Amino acid sequence: MPETSQADAKKQENSPIKGEKEESNAETIPSAATTMEETVVQKPGRLVDEHMEPEIEAARTVDFTKYFRYYEDTFLEIVHKELPAYFQKNTTLSPEEVYDYLVYELGSGQYEPYYEKLVTYDHGYEMPELPQGEDEIELAKKEQTNLVILMDASGSMKATIADDTRMDLAKEAIEKFTKDIGKDVNVSLLAYGHKGTGDNADKKLSCSSIDTIYPLKEYNQTEFHQALNSFQASGWTPLAGAMEKANDLLAPYGEEGYRNIVYIVSDGVETCDGDPIAAAKKLNESNIEAKVNIIGFDVDNEGQTQLKQVAEAGGGQYATVRDPAEFDVVLKKKWQPSMMQVMSQQGVHLHELVDQLTELTSIYDPLSNLSAREAIRISDATRFLLKEEWIDQETADYIAERSKQMEELRKEHFQQLKEEKSTEAENARKEIDTEVEAWKEKWYKEIE
Repeated sequence: MPETSQADAKKQENSPIKGEKEESNAETIPSAATTMEETVVQKPGRLVDEHMEPEIEAARTVDFTKYFRYYEDTFLEIVHKELPAYFQKNTTLSPEEVYDYLVYELGSGQYEPYYEKLVTYDHGYEMPELPQGEDEIELAKKEQTNLVILMDASGSMKATIADDTRMDLAKEAIEKFTKDIGKDVNVSLLAYGHKGTGDNADKKLSCSSIDTIYPLKEYNQTEFHQALNSFQASGWTPLAGAMEKANDLLAPYGEEGYRNIVYIVSDGVETCDGDPIAAAKKLNESNIEAKVNIIGFDVDNEGQTQLKQVAEAGGGQYATVRDPAEFDVVLKKKWQPSMMQVMSQQGVHLHELVDQLTELTSIYDPLSNLSAREAIRISDATRFLLKEEWIDQETADYIAERSKQMEELRKEHFQQLKEEKSTEAENARKEIDTEVEAWKEKWYKEIE
């Protein structure tokens, strides 16, 4: 008879008594992933899901002690306690079945959200507007800028952020912004949805409440302040109607020599059955050629999707802000109307480069760590099972090789994606910097 291994003897010792069938496994263990497509949608391991917080498992490398302290001090003990019960009931598992079981218990289920962020990552670099001819530059110096601010005064603007309402915080930011507007800029303030309530009975009143609070004229700090504080958050959201009102207001300024800009400050989507995308498109494509820029104030995902579409239709830009400080940066650094200070134009700023690198790393780092930590959990569990003689050396070697192959597959794929995104960002940065420098050199020569 062939010699019986220690692992086989351990299994036989814990097998059902002779004459009884081996107890069937109550759980159906799925096959472990063999491709990246399967890996990305992999369900979390049972023990990981039950005993490890997601933020601990995916902790950034700079916070690696969060994971390893918990893993070594708590999680390993759980693994050593839980795993033997399965092998007591299942004594004839193949090496592949053992590997499937370990992934079922210890695999990570967090690949998909981080992977989707990495796949859809965008560097965010934007080419600045660069006038291409002397006539255009001269026109920019002569243009009269009309700035129309549309203020969402719907009931949702009553929501609080750090003890202040969205409405109060937005008003504070707008006031700071308008104080810096030059004398060559006319400004107007429109409020919409500021009458009635959010009840259905008030919908008609609220949706028709779109008023010019500050008429289009040179900025006066005292008058603008009074206008800004003459209304509060109240009812529904007639976003499309507000843009139609802005269109009417700017209609006389469609002739050459005017620069028309609309800023919308909103925390959500249209609720008055209008078509804000069509309204924005009309504003931008009409003879007034107004750009529609939207600042989403603490907007949810649904709201961001619609508001981005509206801004794109209006030939403008969209930005989400969460507090007045971000609001101030967006307005003053990105969209503030000016004569562009042509010769001081820059390409990609250093802080933009740093932000881009930091953001990409913040997505890739947890993804890489999830992969490495899954492999370590499976490796440690394999050594434990071998030491306790629940599996033999052949099975342990198979698991080690299979786990190594999958970790390398994940690592190579994630790194390749990161490198692709880094290359896209670097190419965009170089393109912007090169074009801006060439433009500056051209006009420096013209000035000389």
